[in-house]
Amino acid sequence: MAFRGRGVARVWLWRWRRGPLRRRADAVECRVLLGAWLLTVLVGVGAGLTAAHSVERQLARERAEWHPTTARLAGHAPGQPAAGAAGAAGAAGERVWSTVRWSGPDGAAHSGQARVRPGSPAGTPVTVWTDRRGHLVTEPATASEARLNASVVGGLAGLSAAAVPFLAGRAARCRLEQRRLDQWDADWARFDALRGWRTG
Repeated sequence: MAFRGRGVARVWLWRWRRGPLRRRADAVECRVLLGAWLLTVLVGVGAGLTAAHSVERQLARERAEWHPTTARLAGHAPGQPAAGAAGAAGAAGERVWSTVRWSGPDGAAHSGQARVRPGSPAGTPVTVWTDRRGHLVTEPATASEARLNASVVGGLAGLSAAAVPFLAGRAARCRLEQRRLDQWDADWARFDALRGWRTG
């Protein structure tokens, strides 16, 4: 049956308190742990905020620079058009890839693939998104979508960056623990030699 130490009070921050049982290794370990935790928080928060701001700036730039452009179908779109009002309502979300053409801001002709309604005839106007040079891009994220994306990327970047000092602190603590156990073994060996005992 395991002893749960029911009447023994846990002493918090004991490594920071002075006392006859406090060893030099305990003081070193507490400083290592404190430094590792501080670095974990600072690096994680700093990397997360930096990544989130970078993503938000990039998406805001896309919203400012990308704009909708009217393109025309270069040929008949594949598939069959929806039959009647009921069919059109049922296939409102159905789209197929087809070649479209449009003119850039400088008047140069461009062509690319866009999703259009099935069976649309050639020359049908289609709204596409283009950048400042007239190249085809995806529709930019809205402000709320940008905030969500920035939060997710910032959170992942912060966790990834914080893992480095956290794991380094854990490794340092394990190393200090191993040194402490080795020191205990050496001390016991000297004590046994003085008493004439043999262990192991």
